[in-house]
Amino acid sequence: MPGLERLPAPSPEDAAVVVEAPGDGPGYWAGGPSAVLDDDGTFWLAYRLRRPHGDGRGYANVIARSSDGVEFETVDVLHRDDFDCDSLERPALVHLPDGTWRVYVSCATPDSFHWRVDAVDASDPSQLSSAVPTTVLPGDPEVMAVKDPVVKLVDGQWHLWLCCHPLDLPDDTDRMHTDYGTSVDGIHWELDGTALTGTPGRWDQRGARVADVVPGAGGWLAYYDGRSSKEENAEERTGTASGTEPGHLVADPVVVGTGPDGAWSLRYTSIVELPEGGLRLFYETRRRDGAHDLRTEYVPPSR
Repeated sequence: MPGLERLPAPSPEDAAVVVEAPGDGPGYWAGGPSAVLDDDGTFWLAYRLRRPHGDGRGYANVIARSSDGVEFETVDVLHRDDFDCDSLERPALVHLPDGTWRVYVSCATPDSFHWRVDAVDASDPSQLSSAVPTTVLPGDPEVMAVKDPVVKLVDGQWHLWLCCHPLDLPDDTDRMHTDYGTSVDGIHWELDGTALTGTPGRWDQRGARVADVVPGAGGWLAYYDGRSSKEENAEERTGTASGTEPGHLVADPVVVGTGPDGAWSLRYTSIVELPEGGLRLFYETRRRDGAHDLRTEYVPPSR
């Protein structure tokens, strides 16, 4: 497939709801998707379920499959208690070269602002919850929380875009930027510096979190989540970025993705490139009642 020239603006009004929020009102979320299209045409999806703070927060990562990318069936569930953590956030699902599968899980350290990333391997996506997790990106409880990884294996090279939250200011741990890393096996990572940050005075000044990256015609193309203030935490909008090198992305100045009716949040966009051309996007959007649904959208090749 020829490399994409650009990434399209998401259109949530044209999207279908894949998973509804597990409850009504603020704090109930279904989202944080990570989608993979297998060689046999099966869509695989990993996503996070959350309840309001005090009621379990991120209580599960779900693994599901679909023949059409719209109607999914659950095949496995990874529970928060299995990772000795307070909450789970966005997972990252990867099909390994030997045919096995790996999911990277974002885990909140109990009674702290710290996050780490664990990896779980299995021969089949339905068996991931039975495997023993390994911490692959520990962060630092005093310096940096790390979560929401985007992991890609492209032409034999492992790439990582990792959301980082500095912990030096306890009242401002929502600040975020994205670091880039490489690996020989997807387990042992070398972080190579910052790939993307927010821009002062702009809609993303409080932070920039890479949501997905694909090779493009002239380098690398990315969706990212941004916010302008602490009050917009968990209600980010979506922008695009690009770069000739995967570790140095330059953000476009405009918002391309907001929730339905052009309001509220749209975040965690995951890209599936279709063999016949076009894309299928998966993302999380806010409803009018404050809950978040997981949606999917087909983007034809001409858009």
